[in-house]
Amino acid sequence: MNRRKFLGSMTAGAGVSLIPGSALAAGNTTTAGNTTAAGNATATSNTRTARGDLAARVRPYLDRALTAGSPSVVCGVIRGTHRYTAGAAQDGPAPGGRTVFQLGSIGKTLTATALARAVSAGRARLDTPLVLPPGFPVPRKGPRRITLADLATHSSGLPSLPPNLLAEADPYNPYAHYTLDDLATGLAGTTLSTEPGSTYHYSNLGFGLLGQWLAFDDVDAMLRRAVTAPLRLRDTTTTLRPDMASRKAVGHLAGEPVPDWKDHVHTGAGTSIYSTADDMLRYLDAQLRPEHSPLRDAIELTQRPRFTVDPSLRLGLGWHLSTLPDGRSMTWHNGSTGGFSTCAAFSRKSGTAVVMMTNTFGEATDGEPRPVDALTFALLAELDEV
Repeated sequence: MNRRKFLGSMTAGAGVSLIPGSALAAGNTTTAGNTTAAGNATATSNTRTARGDLAARVRPYLDRALTAGSPSVVCGVIRGTHRYTAGAAQDGPAPGGRTVFQLGSIGKTLTATALARAVSAGRARLDTPLVLPPGFPVPRKGPRRITLADLATHSSGLPSLPPNLLAEADPYNPYAHYTLDDLATGLAGTTLSTEPGSTYHYSNLGFGLLGQWLAFDDVDAMLRRAVTAPLRLRDTTTTLRPDMASRKAVGHLAGEPVPDWKDHVHTGAGTSIYSTADDMLRYLDAQLRPEHSPLRDAIELTQRPRFTVDPSLRLGLGWHLSTLPDGRSMTWHNGSTGGFSTCAAFSRKSGTAVVMMTNTFGEATDGEPRPVDALTFALLAELDEV
């Protein structure tokens, strides 16, 4: 793959061009690879029936992911009180709910939740201007300063990436070399494309800065304290523990194994976070039923619309809120790193959620969304119709 093209595609973690519409069309079922399923069987016939129905609905989407080029895929779903997880692989053992993948930009919703916790506790306001330590100048355009809400809704006017990130970047690990000193230099040379609060422009830099505002040079530990520990997301972390390494899928690009992304500066953007389908189902369950979560107020705040892009898309804090052609609503985020592609979507109204994780980098092509996004959205739509 062309180096510059690949580096530029880093910004495709989510965007207006990737959201529903044609993404909801489901293709023909094909059979490929080996499939295993994980789920908690109970003695009740109702549960067995529900689990069997979910298995039958999920299987075609796993097959389609393999046909689209994923070496392996895992999918987790929630429908009402029922959960189901299944995986499939081209060769070898299929991944399961505890298989570790890099999460990508879904991690932005964790950072947004940490911000929402600070707001709910009275430690911050969404209209608070972004202020960083001395030596880290915050770009300005017009009279209005960038606020925390602007960062969390991709309306800050900041570019997708710092202007000095790509020059020395390893195309297979593009953030690894970047330091806080580099960030200070990059901010001094950053120009806003629009006035803050006026226009949607997806920005990894913006969420990276939000993480640094929340916990300068300590973002990883902050996310653990504020979000992943309270929600019991033990495998959602930037630190790959030995037991996780033994369960981790190998990332791929164009069919070849590639290294995991490493990052310290932009962690708040989800650039180097790991997770599992089991953790993501636990996280999505909290999104569907925040009243049962220790982070109820913060979760509700993240899902509240704050910025309107167009009639079909609004932004909460981190989450994208889409209105589908048939009038239904969907809350979602997707993500990617150099060797992984992910997508998570849910509907509070129907009590359904889907997460899909693949170990290959995927791109949107010719106006079509990435396969993982299209499959996630289509499966959620199918479950909503039941």
